Amino acid sequence: MRLVAEGLGHRFPGQPPLFADLSFDLRPGVLYGLVGPSGSGKSTLLSILSGGLRPSNGNIEAIGVDRIGWIMQNPVGAPRRTAIDQVAVPLLARGLLRREAEPQARDLLDRFGLAHVAAREFRRLSGGEAQRMCLARAAASDYDAILIDEPTAQLDRDTAHTIGDVIREMVSEERIVVLATHDELLRNRCDQILQVDPAAP
Repeated sequence: MRLVAEGLGHRFPGQPPLFADLSFDLRPGVLYGLVGPSGSGKSTLLSILSGGLRPSNGNIEAIGVDRIGWIMQNPVGAPRRTAIDQVAVPLLARGLLRREAEPQARDLLDRFGLAHVAAREFRRLSGGEAQRMCLARAAASDYDAILIDEPTAQLDRDTAHTIGDVIREMVSEERIVVLATHDELLRNRCDQILQVDPAAP
C-alpha cells in the first residue's frame, strides 16, 4: 500500500504556482507531516492526494489504496445526530449490526476521550470535541489512507495536545496517515516531515 508522487506541481488559473517538483513515497505505519508557510498549497496537496484534484504537473499513483478519508480543518457532521451515532455509521456501512457497531463506537469514543459526550448531538460539541469525533469516525472507517488538514487550528494548547495523542493512535501498519499542520506540537509528533514551499514564479 503506497501513495507515490513524482514531480508534483500545481497552480490555479491566473495565480502564481503553489508548489513544484514534489516527490515522495508514502507508506503505512508512519505519521507524515506536511509543513510549510501559509499559501504554500498544503490543503491543495491533500486534495490532490485524495483524488479530488488533478495536479498541473507530475503524477500521483495510489498503489493498493482504494479508500481515502479526508478530515477537513472545520469539523463536519450531521448537526442533530449524536456522537455515538456518527461514529457508528462507518461500522454499519461495513456490515456490522447495530448491536455490534454501537459497543465498538463507544470504545472508540472512550479511546479518543469522548465517552462523556457519546449521547450529545454534534451541534452541541465544542470545537475540540467535534474534531476528535471526526477523527474517531475516520478510525472506525476502513480507509486505506487518512488525510488530516490543520486539526488544531483555533484550539487551545491542552486540546491540541489531546488531538496529537489521538492522531498518533490512528497510525497503523494498515493505514497511511498524512497530517497538514502549522502547529509545532503536532509537527513534533510526526515521524517524517514533507516540506511544502511556494514555487518560484
